[in-house]
Amino acid sequence: MKKKVKESIRRLCKSKRLIRGTAVFVLAVMLLLPAGNALAAGLLRLGSRGEEVTRLQQELKNRGYFTYWRTTGYFGTITQDAVIRFQRDHGLLVDGIVGPQTRSALYGGSASNRSGVTKWDRDNIYWLARIIHAEAAGEPYLGQVAVGNVVMNRVASPGFPNTIYNVIFQYTNGIPQFSPVADGTIYNTPSASCMKAAEDAYWGSKPVGGALFFFNPKKSSGSWIVRNRQYVTTIGNHAFYK
Repeated sequence: MKKKVKESIRRLCKSKRLIRGTAVFVLAVMLLLPAGNALAAGLLRLGSRGEEVTRLQQELKNRGYFTYWRTTGYFGTITQDAVIRFQRDHGLLVDGIVGPQTRSALYGGSASNRSGVTKWDRDNIYWLARIIHAEAAGEPYLGQVAVGNVVMNRVASPGFPNTIYNVIFQYTNGIPQFSPVADGTIYNTPSASCMKAAEDAYWGSKPVGGALFFFNPKKSSGSWIVRNRQYVTTIGNHAFYK
């Protein structure tokens, strides 16, 4: 009888050792797997795969960062470069890894996802979307946000009116600052892309930093801007100056 009890105890201890060993092995595998596969880590980085990577690529594509012709579900160097550019433009830690802060900036930055959004905010975003649509409907998404960025910079600058509506409808020597005000296209209904770009710009996205001016060199010489302002960058058909 005692012999049988001892044998049972021995088998139980052996079983527990196997379970502990299996648990350690599984944990080691999770740590070695890419972050996209280790769901508990909540990170996406080089080598990650799956639906979350596809969603990431689509969001970056919507914003003009992911330039590959289709989503792939694989986090390669093209996706990493897109993440890095997004992080740089949004003042985030530039590490090419999608962690909580980058994820929040990507998916949680729209007005619809923010608590306490007022009618004032919604009205401002709509007017901002109108000028973005009128000026940049055919531009890449990043270029649309950049136009909104310029308008928001003007609102914050002492050299311009202090509301979005008044910035849009500002006249200088009888001439509107924005041509869509003159030709009436400012009243067109903005696209979904331009609405999203307006939300991003309104809540602080700054792809062109402190730029206060932009123009299309194919349609205008922009001679005064070129002579008197500092060049920032070109996105799509628009050159931006501060």
